[in-house]
Amino acid sequence: MATFLYKLGRFSYRRRRLVALLWVALLAVVGIGAASANTTGNNSFSIPGTEAQKAFDLLDERFPDLHADGAQANIVFRAPDGQKITATDNKAAVEEAVTELGRGNKQVTSVLDPFKAGAVSEDGTTAYIAATYSVQFNELSDTSKDTLDTVLEQGRDAGLTVEAGGTAMAEVPETGSAEIIGLAISALVLVIAFGSLVAAGLPLLTAIIGVGVGVGFIMALTEVLDLSSTTPTLASMIGLAVGIDYALFIVSRYRGELAEGREPQEAAGRAVGTAGSAVVFAGLTVVIALVGLSVVDIPMLTKMGFAAAGTVAIAVVIALTLIPALLGFAGRRVLSGKARKRTDQAVDQDGKPNMGTRWANFVMRRPVTALLTAVVALGVIAIPAASLKMGLPDDGTQPTSTTQRRAYDMLADSFGPGVNGPLLVTVDAADGGNVKTEAAQVSKTLTGLKNVSAVTPATYDKAGTTAILTVVPGTGPESTRTEDLLAGIRDQTGDNVMVTGLAAMKVDVSQKLNDALVPYLGLVVGLAFVLLMLVFRSILVPLKAALGFLLSVMAALGAVVAVFQWGWLAGLIGVEETSPIMSMMPIFMVGVVFGLAMDYEVFLVTRMREAYVHGESPGQAIVTGFQHGARVVTAAALIMISVFAGFIGSNEAMVKMVGFGLAVAVLFDAFVVRMTIVPAVLALLGHRAWWLPKWLAKALPNVDVEGEQLTKHLSESSQDLGQGPDEKRELTRV
Repeated sequence: MATFLYKLGRFSYRRRRLVALLWVALLAVVGIGAASANTTGNNSFSIPGTEAQKAFDLLDERFPDLHADGAQANIVFRAPDGQKITATDNKAAVEEAVTELGRGNKQVTSVLDPFKAGAVSEDGTTAYIAATYSVQFNELSDTSKDTLDTVLEQGRDAGLTVEAGGTAMAEVPETGSAEIIGLAISALVLVIAFGSLVAAGLPLLTAIIGVGVGVGFIMALTEVLDLSSTTPTLASMIGLAVGIDYALFIVSRYRGELAEGREPQEAAGRAVGTAGSAVVFAGLTVVIALVGLSVVDIPMLTKMGFAAAGTVAIAVVIALTLIPALLGFAGRRVLSGKARKRTDQAVDQDGKPNMGTRWANFVMRRPVTALLTAVVALGVIAIPAASLKMGLPDDGTQPTSTTQRRAYDMLADSFGPGVNGPLLVTVDAADGGNVKTEAAQVSKTLTGLKNVSAVTPATYDKAGTTAILTVVPGTGPESTRTEDLLAGIRDQTGDNVMVTGLAAMKVDVSQKLNDALVPYLGLVVGLAFVLLMLVFRSILVPLKAALGFLLSVMAALGAVVAVFQWGWLAGLIGVEETSPIMSMMPIFMVGVVFGLAMDYEVFLVTRMREAYVHGESPGQAIVTGFQHGARVVTAAALIMISVFAGFIGSNEAMVKMVGFGLAVAVLFDAFVVRMTIVPAVLALLGHRAWWLPKWLAKALPNVDVEGEQLTKHLSESSQDLGQGPDEKRELTRV
């Protein structure tokens, strides 16, 4: 592989104008496609194979007029102190709102008058209007949104307290500002690391192009592939981080090759042939982890994984082709001005060991102490993960400053907490039974269960085969008592009765994700283990990498629980309200963090493997790996952390949580696991770290990540030309 990539790097360098033009043309074509496509996205959430989803699908089939997957709005009205909402003027204001909501708006499918539907509190102070729409929240027209705003304003002008909640009030995640923050910090880190504006600009430029192409494809295919509105944001988050990092490693290796006296074209070829090999395998681990999310069988998660994996793949290809092409334009200007004056000498000639060398020697002098300290520290941080509670976001998790949260609290105060998470019970008598008789029996059973506040009369479909009953629990949707009620309903009713609703969805999603976690880890870790065996020609190094990942991901989950669920230091990152951790967050973070963790493992340890293969002792190989790789890995980690941390300011709960989780995971993995645990374990293992059974060594193909075959190929090429050592050096300049 190294030889092929070496040739690819030289080709891209020589034909730099053609390569650059092709990427710019592709970016333009994709941009035009994205600009002309429908990018509203599909935000419906389905969990195939669960009872909640089956019941939801039945409702969609038998009650098409309900538009079960459409947006909903609950507008809550409360009379001034000492007054009733049923007073003449107050009642008129509410009725005017009912009329206004349904006036000439084709997106509105129903508006329930609270005075006719019984949506007035027992004390007579509060009422709410339930409006349903035929489209999802991100497809609501300006007319629909303006009407909601008008209703709120008119009600308040009439002296009422008016708030609105429901999915119709949700907003499409903001994009742009997070990426700008991440890029600004990344630029600063790159300038400090390289000491050259040109060298700092190349990774940023190629990452932007890569994310532009990747996200452009996603936006162009949003309607075709039924993607959600958060998919481009998450793909850009991951694509931007890995895009900068992959380019950073190749540019850094190119600078090193120049410092050893090689001409730019040869330096570009060798940089792509060596660091490029690490980029390919690092990218493959990320792609495997993201594509592996499909085993969970949640369409939204699967599509997010594939979209992000596509963006990572584009970042890899750009690093292997566009970076050497741009290096052809930059030449020696990627070196600092001081370094360029040294011509063919190495950049660092002061004889002093760099920080990476000093740190490696420090860890190797006390490997047991370093290992135990790092493991215990991550273990302590991981403790909160034991109390992880998963759920789905609703208006109850919104900040108290929002109208959605105020509407949620008003409904809970006036109608009981269960009104915010009713259970929808479907009774299917399509096989010939009497649906009214069965519905009456089910209603009687439901009424007799504990924690049931109310059971509404059954509603029947036009064919008379299906009934819907709404059960209002006595507790809120996040309560364990509501979960117990759900289990009780399912236990006490027959096979033709199914339950859906927010609380049911939450329970079923959590269960499905829990069931999928072990198979997912087995698939991803197993495939990556094989991949890392190919890279490192070792069994213990991949095993150490996988165990280190488990430490970092558990610590990251512990930090997420501590901040978002417990509320520790929540104010520092703008978390106004604690809540259960989003159901998809743990498994999504596991997949992404595993891929990113293997990035640093591959980048750092391949340099050690390279030194070991070329004759250095195990201890010296560790030092060499840190001497050449610690600084660039540190810069790469800081860049990735800054990119992810930039998304903490998002207004979308999942994006904020994912941004924080990935930022702390990279922090733990890069600086604790890879920088501390890895050298400590390798120092303790010695030669055994690189042991591979002979039969397995023969069975595994040699992918030559360390460039041994490339070195042999270049040496043979020199010998074929009959040149001596001095002439061979000149050959590398051609």
